[in-house]
Amino acid sequence: MEIISTSKGIGGQLTEFRKLVSDSKKVTFIGTVGFCTPFAELMAFVLRGSDKETVFLPDLRADEARSMVFSSYGMQLDEKVDPSADTVVLLGGLAMPKIGVEPEKMKELVDELTKDAENKLIIGVCFQSMLINSNWNGFIDFDYIIDADLTNEIKKL
Repeated sequence: MEIISTSKGIGGQLTEFRKLVSDSKKVTFIGTVGFCTPFAELMAFVLRGSDKETVFLPDLRADEARSMVFSSYGMQLDEKVDPSADTVVLLGGLAMPKIGVEPEKMKELVDELTKDAENKLIIGVCFQSMLINSNWNGFIDFDYIIDADLTNEIKKL
């Protein structure tokens, strides 16, 4: 694995993501309900105003995929839609052992979602190398993984 870019903070992460999907037409984010949903909304937010369609698909439940739309509250999940896309973004919460999503099953889903795409793009987005440490890159043909490391400090004033 080659590091092609390094950035800092959420702004840096979002800028790099926007660059990676610059040629995408439809982006389907796949993640766990609750934990991953806000991260998908945050990443979709930087695509607002573009002609890109964005979709959130919970876990392996393709029949529950929802469009993501910009509102006065930010990005919101909207109506059920077809999750097929040229770009799939897998969020790291899927790889947490307690979630129970098998990478083999996810590969099948990703292959199905991108089967008609002319130029498919598979991106992983995670913290603390979750997708790599769980060996999801051994099952999924990622083009890129955006791997962030969070350091938290609680300061008493």
